[in-house]
Amino acid sequence: MPERRALMHWFHRLFGEGSELEIWQMAARAVVIFFFALVVIRASGRRSFGQHTPFDVCVTVLLGAVLSRAVVGASPFWATVAAGAALALIHRLLSLALVRWPRFENLVSGREIVLIRDGRLDPRAMRRALLTERNLAEAVRQALGSADFSRVALAMLERDGKITVIGAG
Repeated sequence: MPERRALMHWFHRLFGEGSELEIWQMAARAVVIFFFALVVIRASGRRSFGQHTPFDVCVTVLLGAVLSRAVVGASPFWATVAAGAALALIHRLLSLALVRWPRFENLVSGREIVLIRDGRLDPRAMRRALLTERNLAEAVRQALGSADFSRVALAMLERDGKITVIGAG
């Protein structure tokens, strides 16, 4: 038991406790949390930063919020580390479920929305996507160099919120 007490004393001295932290204690926490976050993000899969569906953004924001509490001492250090690991595990398990069950993927990540087909705008789809004609004109202009909708074979709102424009042959 004396070894455990010595280890706990060393840990307390290095990382502090609560929100009354020295500058160097907060810096030590930040270094540990940085490497922990790196390991957790790598373990949870590449999609957490490669994709930007609402599902992935939600996990990324939550992970940052939870782990920041460990750095500033707003929550117990090990409890926030455990919460961060739990979020990464949930992300990994849900990602595996998304790959296995396409209907579940549609529920969690949404579906693409066709906004323009063969030069014709779909007003219902635009309302559903909360996009205006000016939003579409901007996307078409960026993709094709002109806001002429007749030059568009297909324009879709992707699940990550980006608009993909395919020009007509």
